Amino acid sequence: MEALKISSIPSLQIPSKFDKAQSKKLTSFCFNSIPSSTFSLVQRSISTFKIFTTISSSVSTEPANPPEPEVENRTQQEKFDWYAQWYPLMPVCDLDKRVPHAKKVLGIDVVVWWDRNESAWKVFDDSCPHRLAPLSEGRIDQWGRLQCVYHGWCFNGSGDCKFIPQAPADGPPIHTSKKACVAAYPSTVQNGIVWFWPNSDPQYKDVLAEKKPPYIPELDDPSYSGLMGNREIPYGYEVLIENLMDPAHVPYAHYGIMRTNQPKEKADREGGRPLDLSVQKLDINGFIAKQEWGRSKFLPPCVFYASPLDPVDQGNGAASSAGTKKVSSAQRRALLIFICIPVSPDLYLLHVEERKIMDAGPNQWQKACFVPTKSDALVVGFRKWLIKYAGGQVDWRGKFSGALPPTPLREQLLDRYWSHVVSCSSCSAAHKGLRVLEVVLQVVSFSLVGIVAATKQAALSVAARTTLVAMAILSFAASKWLAHFIYKQFHFHDYNHALR
Repeated sequence: MEALKISSIPSLQIPSKFDKAQSKKLTSFCFNSIPSSTFSLVQRSISTFKIFTTISSSVSTEPANPPEPEVENRTQQEKFDWYAQWYPLMPVCDLDKRVPHAKKVLGIDVVVWWDRNESAWKVFDDSCPHRLAPLSEGRIDQWGRLQCVYHGWCFNGSGDCKFIPQAPADGPPIHTSKKACVAAYPSTVQNGIVWFWPNSDPQYKDVLAEKKPPYIPELDDPSYSGLMGNREIPYGYEVLIENLMDPAHVPYAHYGIMRTNQPKEKADREGGRPLDLSVQKLDINGFIAKQEWGRSKFLPPCVFYASPLDPVDQGNGAASSAGTKKVSSAQRRALLIFICIPVSPDLYLLHVEERKIMDAGPNQWQKACFVPTKSDALVVGFRKWLIKYAGGQVDWRGKFSGALPPTPLREQLLDRYWSHVVSCSSCSAAHKGLRVLEVVLQVVSFSLVGIVAATKQAALSVAARTTLVAMAILSFAASKWLAHFIYKQFHFHDYNHALR
């Protein structure tokens, strides 16, 4: 908890404060979900190296030549298939093996649960074939089967129905019917993350042998320590990725929250400056970009990362080579990784921006937006890829009419509890512990007052009575302060850019 501080405007989900007692290498991980989801991971080799140096060192506010990809594969006419990709669902550290978990990707409702009989995480369609009740509301029975809470139907790790309580034991085995089965999706665990393939057709049963999720070897490197968390944010996949590819916004949108590298001569309070970004290769498999401090890469649909050292470009969708050279303890190395998942179609600042882009039309983005500097090169590159290979938007397969839902209240948009705390094991435990402490302080306060009131005046000295009353007041004041702290840290903390 102390080593990870989440911004109240969580457009760039990375830690803003690290515990100095951490080991030499660190990995931070965040996940977002709702209209779009994001995992973000930060890796570095020495604790004295400020991670925000790698982000804020390339900030631009002054005009330059319009960003254009240097090399673009214009012979590639393939269409990107959103449903022929691996998608991450959740870091394993935040999944409870005792219960099923509801998740949504590409508008598909799935349930993730631990099959102890096969010692594997399983991903099913979150719908019981009986009456379509959500299996994520069910339980795992004593035999390790997923049980629907509505009528008790039970399913094994392959999605086969193994028990229908309402069926007579001496009757026909109706549980063996294909109609009684649950759609099971291919799934795997890689880099400590549960991934799934969003097509339950039997032809994809062994798809893992042909195509694997992007592999990030640094995450399995034992010389790295790790922190993992997750966040759900209510805005769309396209705007989310744009935001993560845009280092120029950090000293402004995150002013006072994230430390940034300041130039020697500052043109304004925040210290924004020009930066040189360029897209060097763009095709259906994403793009590689050059930044003044290193390289970055987008592997569609989910992975975007940047490193001050050139990442190794290898095939098979790998994010970097398993043969990556080891970095000496004296060499500073950082790797910032975001894994973004389109959850369902739709932060206050970006929520408003998304509506304006939607009004202009997804294929008219560059006409609606003025992006004249090189600091926007990665954003332009992403939009070029999206328009050329993916039709300008995520393929929701009819689940999205094109109209965004009504804008929620600001407290809902910037909510912390339901967007992060409830699904983060460490934050959830901290929240429960602090709430217990709040109640204990209130009980102590009222108990002390009761003792003073019930005890005869002669039985307590004036000093003792004064001490008990003071302790009661302090306990009550502490409980009120703690309640405010819990709300601010775990529920809602507003952010006013104008007053920062």
